[in-house]
Amino acid sequence: MSTQPASPGADEPAADAPLETPFERTEGPMPVFAGPPPRSPLRPAVMSTWITYRSQINFGLAMLAYLMVLVGAITLVQANPTASWRYYVAALPAAPAVVGLVIFVRGLTRLDDIQVRIQLLAFGVAVGATALITFGYSFFEGVGLPHLPPVYVLPLMVVFWGIGTAFFTWRYVWRFRRRR
Repeated sequence: MSTQPASPGADEPAADAPLETPFERTEGPMPVFAGPPPRSPLRPAVMSTWITYRSQINFGLAMLAYLMVLVGAITLVQANPTASWRYYVAALPAAPAVVGLVIFVRGLTRLDDIQVRIQLLAFGVAVGATALITFGYSFFEGVGLPHLPPVYVLPLMVVFWGIGTAFFTWRYVWRFRRRR
């Protein structure tokens, strides 16, 4: 036995010689150092005004159309008090009002859970407070105060709804900050 390694034969490649393959060995690109992260955080993406306030813009346009049709209908009915079609003209402002109602309900359905809860509580306060005030005032009408026209009921309810929304929003913000 010999301690010398056997020399490679004619048909046997050397151990340190590269193998011949149909594939070419390549190396990937060296990683590029991007540097340290920016010192200030990146600004959040700004959504367009239309996307952010779509429901409010649509509702405002519907109410503008309602007011325009209402003024036109009142003017037309007052100019023709004996016309047989005055009832149809008087009902015309209901069309943009229904569109406004649909936009309003659709906007409510797009709220998240906490906003839905805030709106529900605010609406409950608005209905209850309006009922208490109008029912209580009806007793005062019996003892001599002037009559309260029903046209004031909806604006009163809207005011209480706004107050309730502001209160319950503040309450949830206050509770959230307190738990931090």
